[in-house]
Amino acid sequence: MPDFKCRLKVLRAERDLTQEELAQAVGVTRQTIISIEKGDYVPSLLLGVKLARYFQKPVEEVFLLE
Repeated sequence: MPDFKCRLKVLRAERDLTQEELAQAVGVTRQTIISIEKGDYVPSLLLGVKLARYFQKPVEEVFLLE
């Protein structure tokens, strides 16, 4: 199975966003953002699309399969 990589931390840093700010913007808890960034949680399709839209990026630029 391919490795799942997430670029949320990098994208947040580019916009100088905290985990809490991002969480509020997409309607989840800060713990959810932490878990996604650490690789402990793979978001649902709906949450993945919300995150990609927030950053105005295609889903494939936010979440990568290696």
